[in-house]
Amino acid sequence: MCGIAGYRRFDGEAANRDHLVAMCDAILHRGPDSAGYLVEKGDAHGMRRLSIIDVAGSDQPLHTADGKLSIVYNGESYNFAEKRRELEAEGVVFHTDGDTETVLQLYARHGEACVQHLRGMYAFCILDRRRDKLFFARDRIGKKPLYYFFDGKIFIYGSELKSILVAMQRLGLARPEVNREAISIYMGYGYIPAPLTIFEGIKKLPPGHTLSLEKTSLRTTRYWQYSLEANEEMSEDQHLDAFRSALEDSVRMRLISDVPLGAYLSGGIDSSTVVGIMSRVSSTPVKTFSIGFEDASFDELPYARMVAEHLGTEHHEEVVRPDADEIIEDLVRHFDEPFADSSAIPTYYVSKMARRHVTCVLSGDGGDELFAGYSRYRANEAQGWLGTLPLPLRKVLFGMPARLLPAGAYGQGRLFNLALADDPRYIHQLTSGLADWHRELYRPEFAGDLKTTDPSGPFLNKMAEVADLDPIARKMFADFHLYLPADIMVKVDRMSMMVSLEARAPLLDHVVCEVAGRIPMSLKIKNGESKYLLKRLARQLVPSTAIDRKKQGFAVPVSRWFNEAWADRTDELLASVASAERGVFREDSIKRIKDEHRRGRRDHSQLMWSLMMLELWFRQYVDDKAYGN
Repeated sequence: MCGIAGYRRFDGEAANRDHLVAMCDAILHRGPDSAGYLVEKGDAHGMRRLSIIDVAGSDQPLHTADGKLSIVYNGESYNFAEKRRELEAEGVVFHTDGDTETVLQLYARHGEACVQHLRGMYAFCILDRRRDKLFFARDRIGKKPLYYFFDGKIFIYGSELKSILVAMQRLGLARPEVNREAISIYMGYGYIPAPLTIFEGIKKLPPGHTLSLEKTSLRTTRYWQYSLEANEEMSEDQHLDAFRSALEDSVRMRLISDVPLGAYLSGGIDSSTVVGIMSRVSSTPVKTFSIGFEDASFDELPYARMVAEHLGTEHHEEVVRPDADEIIEDLVRHFDEPFADSSAIPTYYVSKMARRHVTCVLSGDGGDELFAGYSRYRANEAQGWLGTLPLPLRKVLFGMPARLLPAGAYGQGRLFNLALADDPRYIHQLTSGLADWHRELYRPEFAGDLKTTDPSGPFLNKMAEVADLDPIARKMFADFHLYLPADIMVKVDRMSMMVSLEARAPLLDHVVCEVAGRIPMSLKIKNGESKYLLKRLARQLVPSTAIDRKKQGFAVPVSRWFNEAWADRTDELLASVASAERGVFREDSIKRIKDEHRRGRRDHSQLMWSLMMLELWFRQYVDDKAYGN
């Protein structure tokens, strides 16, 4: 596990080692164990290493014996031993015991198709001197990040955006402008999906894509696509057996480590299932880590403890008192972009605790996306008979009155929601209604620079790709490509890497995802029970009490913070983000959002948190110009 960074010049100037070192030092937290640099002609490629496999060897950059190929690599390829044996049978001689050399040799044999042979999480760059080419790849799910910038003269890349900002400063390039479209999308969802970033000209390579740079020609290619094509021929038990087999294989592969390894354990279905399988296939007791809160409504420790005792794990737990003031500045800095998932806070705390005992953990991420676990997938049922009326009638009965009400009027959001078709209704829920009243949030001069401030586009476009699927499957497909990589994976990557901890997600092995994609929706939601088939598997491993309880989620009480301990801080941050100096938001709209929340008229906690995280980001990355000029 590492962080990578580098650049290539096309202007005839030589690369500078000091610039490369500075880029890698900016991501020291991703790899505190060692560093490596390659500088030749206009090329500079480097890495910071967190040693997990082949601790004593596999330092990077790695090169083929003939010197024609070099690689910097971030991630783990869990099937590398199998692929190594295949390559050795073809006569390849290996000089290290890690997975990085295997990836390099797969490229030597298969070229860009090497990614089809990999099973894991990764982002890497290969310098191919045979073709004077750079080749990049990002894993199928998007667990590992890769940012890049290209102006036709200089190409810059890095595991984190901060490395690119450092390079731009060192190379004398102008600091990029803030991407206004990205702000609009961020305010809708709390994150910025690929390929957008918060800065103009800097992009993210999307999950399941490769990037090839030959001379000044840049080409991105999709090499994997998640599919939800149900196999109706298999029985329920056959689907269960196939999924169990794939997940057991995935867990077993992720137990390969030369350093101490453990697991997050919330006591919920997903993490309990993963730890249950770990306990079955591991020869030693599993180390598990849980955090709890003084507020019982957010505390899952009793369930985690129950599962740990049942499985006989070496369990570690702590009750934490989240202090946003204490850590929020560091969180903003590590995310690089505005990011408004407040569950990053408990994720940081549990990662920090785990790192005191292990260097690598397994997580339960992915269960909700694969098995329709989110209650929002079935929000239409909450509308009752009103939601079953024909859409044209609902538009007249509910849509027209909603538009006649003043912005923010009580009940307006409910009326808008009732007037929407299924897909827009889902987006309305995801965006806290912003998809309808977005015009009221922004200053005219800001909105005038955009085609639209409506954040619906990414989700509508993604759901349109699978218009033939049923409504819940469309939502799952969109979440898999947007919410999962841009929120969940970013949160886990940044918060684990913040403390130099590697996190592995066996439920998000691409083979497991493909098996789950073939399971019919009738086995994901059955007789009103969500995650039906996954729960069947979980009940074979852990007590039913932990499986059948109400879903809690991994959260902190931000809504209450705004009105209590963080009230003054909230006022100050919202006043700043609304100021004319920022030029983005209307002051009256921000005031209304805050006042409605304070009076208990509406829960605006997500919007307020998004606004506050944006303001804190502005202060670090625009006002103070962190990591750049």
